[in-house]
Amino acid sequence: MSDLDCIVAGEANVDLLIDGIAQLEFEKEKLAKGCGLTLGGSSAITAFNLSRLEVKVGFVSVVGKDLFGRFVEERLASAEIDLSALRRDPVEKTGITIWCQNGKRRAGMTYLGTIAALRPQDVKDAYLKKARHFHVGAYFLLEGFHAGAARVFQRARRLGLTTSLDCNFDPAEKWESGVQDVLPHVDVFLPNETEALRLTGASSVKAAAEGLAKRARIVVVKMGARGALVTTKGETFRVPAVKARVVDTTGAGDSFNAGFLACYLRGGMLTECAEAGVAAGAKSVSFVGGTAAFE
Repeated sequence: MSDLDCIVAGEANVDLLIDGIAQLEFEKEKLAKGCGLTLGGSSAITAFNLSRLEVKVGFVSVVGKDLFGRFVEERLASAEIDLSALRRDPVEKTGITIWCQNGKRRAGMTYLGTIAALRPQDVKDAYLKKARHFHVGAYFLLEGFHAGAARVFQRARRLGLTTSLDCNFDPAEKWESGVQDVLPHVDVFLPNETEALRLTGASSVKAAAEGLAKRARIVVVKMGARGALVTTKGETFRVPAVKARVVDTTGAGDSFNAGFLACYLRGGMLTECAEAGVAAGAKSVSFVGGTAAFE
């Protein structure tokens, strides 16, 4: 029996949520209607919510030895996530993303800090052996991980783990960084529709999913209010969205990941997994921040 169900590796940072600023202007101070400090990072949010869905989770990441780093640790520990593989960098600061939202529109600014500091050697075989599944989030932000990423997924597969990947948006907009070499070692790939289209250059989400499914075993394209499209060899189907009161979309895709993977790890059928992902994503957007719905 494994000690853990899933190991999540990737970035952990804080999200500063600023609400009600229509436009930022240099040399001018604007007043916000609200603000909040929450756990941030695709990987960290997925790990937190996955643990709240009664999955035993271990987390591999890097934080700074600073106030934000302690905040991240406390939040993850509150969800009973195993942090024995968390590395604390004595020099680099913990990353932060500042989200400015006005109605349905939002813009983000990120200081990478330790977000980019995860290395392939941080994911050790001895730790992988404790789990059944390995997930990486925010691939394009993990600059220190890219060179050996495919080998890490190969090691996980060789040790008997199933694998999943969420790439998130590429700030450099190059859409490579070795991800095409990683995909053949991925059981479940979880991009959103913009990412799927940019990765493939396809003219439709269906064509993008089919192209990606030639490399990854299962491709799940998250489409927000239009649900999700699932493609695997010989099968393509769509799961509709469910009605939700949208308050904040931060972490919606990461919550989808958690819902999908929780069902997947319990042996659910792909349709059930996708429905669980859609439900988790809808639950998330009804609250402010990526983890509040799962507290």
